[in-house]
This record gives sequence, structure tokens and C-alpha cells, in this order.
Amino acid sequence: MAKVTLDTIISDVLKMDRTTAPIFIKYGMHCIGCPVASAESIKEASAVHGIDAEKLVEELNKHLDAKNA
Repeated sequence: MAKVTLDTIISDVLKMDRTTAPIFIKYGMHCIGCPVASAESIKEASAVHGIDAEKLVEELNKHLDAKNA
């Protein structure tokens, strides 16, 4: 499975695994279904929302690794 990076587009993460949605919501990214999510990277969205992008990426990858173990 591909790893999530700071440059990964939010909608691409959701396409990889829809169960990542609650993680985005936990970090205050409630607009994961909005059109911007299909063009904005995790790094860009995190900057707008004042979120630690590296922490978010780490949690997303842990979640995906655990599902695929």
C-alpha cells in the first residue's frame, strides 16, 4: 500500500481508504468532501487549518499500516 506524504492530496487518501475520514475530522478538517479536498495536499490544508501536518501524516500511515497488517 502507498504511504501518505505531506504532498498527498486529501481526496487521494480517502480513495485509498474511506476509514481515514474520522482522522481528518479529528484534526478539524470537517470539509473533507468539499471540492478543495480534491486539489489540496495535506501540507496545504494543514497550513490553512493550523494543524501539525507531520503528525497528521504519521497518524494516517499508522492507521493504514494497522489495517493492512
